[in-house]
Amino acid sequence: MTVTAAFADQQAAPRPGARTPTLRNYVMCPPEHFAVEYVINPWMDPDEPVDVAVAMRQWRELKETYERLGHAVSVVPAQPGLPDMVFAANSGTVVGGRVLGSRFRAEQRAAEAEHFRRWFGENGYREIVMPARINEAEGDFAWTGGLLLAGTGFRTDPEAHAEAQEALGVPVVSLRLVDARYYHLDTALFVLEQGAHPQIAYYPEAFSPGSRRVLQRLFPDAVIADAADASCLGLNGVSDGRNVVLPLEATGLAEQLRARGYEPIHVDVSELRKSGGGPKCCTMELHG
Repeated sequence: MTVTAAFADQQAAPRPGARTPTLRNYVMCPPEHFAVEYVINPWMDPDEPVDVAVAMRQWRELKETYERLGHAVSVVPAQPGLPDMVFAANSGTVVGGRVLGSRFRAEQRAAEAEHFRRWFGENGYREIVMPARINEAEGDFAWTGGLLLAGTGFRTDPEAHAEAQEALGVPVVSLRLVDARYYHLDTALFVLEQGAHPQIAYYPEAFSPGSRRVLQRLFPDAVIADAADASCLGLNGVSDGRNVVLPLEATGLAEQLRARGYEPIHVDVSELRKSGGGPKCCTMELHG
């Protein structure tokens, strides 16, 4: 599909009727070694205590929420010395059976990429590309079903967007992030519904003026989040097309979603947020 064709699809009227969930395949990694030992985003403060038991409980509740909704969850074993490995979304982008691995900007996270590459190989994936450019996977890549929305500005190199297009064989739309609090695309935007008429939610102030105009043209009916929803990482949500898993505090966003026929499901990620993560950060999706 060309970008032009995908753009035309997204100008068509939304589908009528009730929202329909689709079963998803997720990959997660438990926060057994979770800690805030360094600072690589504005959310992290090594002087603020972290409770690993609470982080584990919140992670289990998130995983059980997905399973209760009927989704499959695969678990990659946690590794000592990698406290941010719980944020599985940053370690791979999978579309149509093809895998683009990750290459982290922060030295402290670099080793995570190989553990996930090995997991993909052990689980039947044969088309695996490890990137030459800095690429923090689904942290900065969001699949709409026709386009790969790609963030840059703080972590992923802009050149990695072209690399993703070659590796995955899908059209890519580049978006520039401008607020360091929203250092990854998945902290400022998420896909509510994939397919011919995709729907997204996003926080406009996290993006450059040009990127805002791109989003307005591609998604004129998008859900627009406010500063309060963004500041609790409310845009770090996970949707199956009907059920939308959100941080507990994202109440305004939840009301907007409910008015559009989605079913918000709140989870507590307060401990994981100490490292700048929420539901989506903990969740890699294996897109068919």
